[in-house]
Amino acid sequence: MDKEKTIPIVVGVTGHLAIRPEDRSALSAAVRKELKHIRELCPHSGVVMLTSLAAGGDLLCADAAEELGIPVAAALPRPREDYALDFDEVDRARFEAHCDRAEQVFVTPPTEALPAGGVTRDYQFRQAGIYVAAHCHVLLALWDGGPGTRAACGTAEAVDFALKGSYSPASGVSVRSDSNEAVIHVFTPRGERTGKAGAVRVLGNLEAVQDVLRKTDDFNRHAAGVEPDTASRLPDPSEPDPILRRMELIGRIAGRKSAFYAGRYRLVLALLAAASALLTFAFLLYDEIEAFWMILVCGLMLLAAWGCLRWAVRMDCHRRYIEYRALSECLRVQTYLRYAGSRVQATDLLSWTQQEETAWIMDALCALNVGPAPAVTHDIRACWVEQQREYHRRAGRRSHRDSAVSEQVVKTALTLSIALYCAAVVFELLFAGTAPRAELYRTVLKIATGSISAVTLFIANYYGRLSLPRTLSDHGKMERFYGKMLAQLEQNGQTEELLTVLAREELIENGNWCSYQRDNKPDISL
Repeated sequence: MDKEKTIPIVVGVTGHLAIRPEDRSALSAAVRKELKHIRELCPHSGVVMLTSLAAGGDLLCADAAEELGIPVAAALPRPREDYALDFDEVDRARFEAHCDRAEQVFVTPPTEALPAGGVTRDYQFRQAGIYVAAHCHVLLALWDGGPGTRAACGTAEAVDFALKGSYSPASGVSVRSDSNEAVIHVFTPRGERTGKAGAVRVLGNLEAVQDVLRKTDDFNRHAAGVEPDTASRLPDPSEPDPILRRMELIGRIAGRKSAFYAGRYRLVLALLAAASALLTFAFLLYDEIEAFWMILVCGLMLLAAWGCLRWAVRMDCHRRYIEYRALSECLRVQTYLRYAGSRVQATDLLSWTQQEETAWIMDALCALNVGPAPAVTHDIRACWVEQQREYHRRAGRRSHRDSAVSEQVVKTALTLSIALYCAAVVFELLFAGTAPRAELYRTVLKIATGSISAVTLFIANYYGRLSLPRTLSDHGKMERFYGKMLAQLEQNGQTEELLTVLAREELIENGNWCSYQRDNKPDISL
């Protein structure tokens, strides 16, 4: 597995600071079992544990991850040297060892605004808890199940961060909900709350999270062997930021896989449309010239259409075409935001519909963003705004050509239909009673008219599913939008507000495209 090409499955951790010695063995066994289960659900994906490495539950989970060979990303509330002073001698040694082995060690950037009293210890721990809960696919909570006892961030608060989004971002609002999130609650006795240590229950929507994991692993299975064939989206492909390089690479891979499945999708549309037209033509011959064997051809066309549709369902080409394109575009936005040095998260700009319909993409963005905030600011005028303006200009021209072809074929078919109708009227009025073999001419006119109808049916079925007028309109609007943004850059420079507008509009446009493309699913009605 090439982890640089795949989306990591991130398991977040929260837990009580005080673990009873007699419970450690049972809790460790339960944690290992859950981690193994997640790995089994995602055989083509790497699992990463995201933890603040606090004493108690966090360190216990990190020990379990080490035993299973699962890497750790250490999201610390404070700088490592300062944070280490919180531990006793034994736990400090464990903390330092895990930091030394971790894939990443970083101080979590704040999500909420700084309180009036300035930075406090409670504020730092709260921001770390929010970060872990917001950047994982599933949260592992070593918790007694009781209400929170701290205003900052106890385990109960972290569970609420994950399931309810019960925090107040400095920009925007939290829209996380338990409709697409899950917490694995490992019961951890504490105080008066006693019971079987290590008992597990799932909070939130287990079915939705399993779907997220399945689709993420499915993408990783396809992405692992893919070499992107397009140029880097970054002006400098040797960009030193590993997070930036990885999300840019996966974005290009997603784009290539989307193009592959788009080809399969259009092939299915063409085959179904052709089967529909041939079925119409074969039945016409069966009816008009009494070619009874044509009824067998009709049956073959129906069978071919059914087989084609089954192939499309097994390949899942329509969903993968749409969702891999959505992933590619979301990663494009997040790549450019990070390249610009912005801390704006694309996930915070996704509409509610996008979060509900493609939760696995939202979680993928969160997982690939795990790590320190961007440290360098770059100008995104050429690589983002100008490039996207030119892309929409070229794509608009292609859509215009396709639309013109479709319209011209339909107009030609209409003209021929009118001409044949006029010929039939003239024939019936002037020659039907006197011309030899009149019935033969009449049959030929009927077959010709029906054939044109069959061709028109093919064009309407195939091009109609491509939503060319809507696509053409969208490209025109986005070309004008990026032109406006270029003017704003000239006037006001590269600000966080401008970057947010850029990102939001591109994500909205992609969400709209996904919405109407979902309505064009191949079906037997073609």
